[in-house]
Amino acid sequence: MIRWRWGTVVGVHREWRGSLELDVTVEARRPEDPAAVRALAYPALVGTPQPGDRVLLNLNALALGLGTGGYALVVAVPDRLPEDTDVPGHVVKARYTPLQAIVLAADEEASPLRGALTGAADLGGMPVVVADLHSALPAVVAGALADAPGARIAYVMTDGGALPAWFSRTLDGLRGLLAGTVTTGQAFGGDLESTNVHSGLLAARHGLRADLAVVTQGPGNLGTGTSWGFSGVAAGEAVNAVAALGGRPIAAPRISDADPRPRHRGVSHHSLTAFGRVALAPAELVVPSDLAPELAAAVRAALAPLTPPHTLVEVPSADLTAALESLPVKLSTMGRGFAEDRAYFLAAAAAGRRAASGLAQRGVGD
Repeated sequence: MIRWRWGTVVGVHREWRGSLELDVTVEARRPEDPAAVRALAYPALVGTPQPGDRVLLNLNALALGLGTGGYALVVAVPDRLPEDTDVPGHVVKARYTPLQAIVLAADEEASPLRGALTGAADLGGMPVVVADLHSALPAVVAGALADAPGARIAYVMTDGGALPAWFSRTLDGLRGLLAGTVTTGQAFGGDLESTNVHSGLLAARHGLRADLAVVTQGPGNLGTGTSWGFSGVAAGEAVNAVAALGGRPIAAPRISDADPRPRHRGVSHHSLTAFGRVALAPAELVVPSDLAPELAAAVRAALAPLTPPHTLVEVPSADLTAALESLPVKLSTMGRGFAEDRAYFLAAAAAGRRAASGLAQRGVGD
């Protein structure tokens, strides 16, 4: 199940919030083993490896040729273990794995937010954009800030993709644009921790004082090429959670005319499953106005069976290009940038713009 290898750190490549990228030589066990790898360490879990350190590696991602997760992962620095860190919390993430970590949940007794969250049960109409891929996050943020530059935007990260929020260079680049990140379920490493999406949404609203929130999985996803075998199907469950808590669910369908796979062209079959079969509560299905005519017709035809219970909303998007191009992070989905897949990023940005609508009337920062 795990390709264990010993390695030696020969250099530090780069660093971002919560992550350290290393150059590591590998003690080969098989002829196909690489002589050297790019490895990722999470200092909060394993300490801070230095050149010359012997490290224990997990090479699974490299062996499988994973794109987003194409790193060897540092499991331990056995000869220089980090000091114990006493955490006041008792919530365990990555439970019963060798790297289970104890965190402080936003709503548990030792949390400074305990008082604010103890009786919290309502989002007060807060708009929440739900998307199935992490790559939609910066585009949603760009669309929201284009119309509401003072809005406090929270990211609620589910555990369908990467578990450590530290893996995301996008999150590191969005610091200053986000009010904070809440990691839910088995995901960890956010500014706030929560046990599930429901408590994560409440923490975003009442802990981070968010005006709007974005719910997606972390980087990467699990998919089998079938209608139901995709971790992003949980986007439909997030719509239900938003509605159950008195929020305003806004669905960002995955739209593309550039994906080479027929099942993802027009509206991805994953979005149709998540929002058409799993989401039982009504949501606003956002479609950008600036789509090529043929694509626009295909998108409307695909989404028509979902209305009702959902409502199809066309949002002006022609002027969102500048907002997307001015982001401090690189836009990329499945290896395609904005120039290669405009429709995908415009759709996410349009959902952000829709979420920002009405914030002035509600009072941004309330």
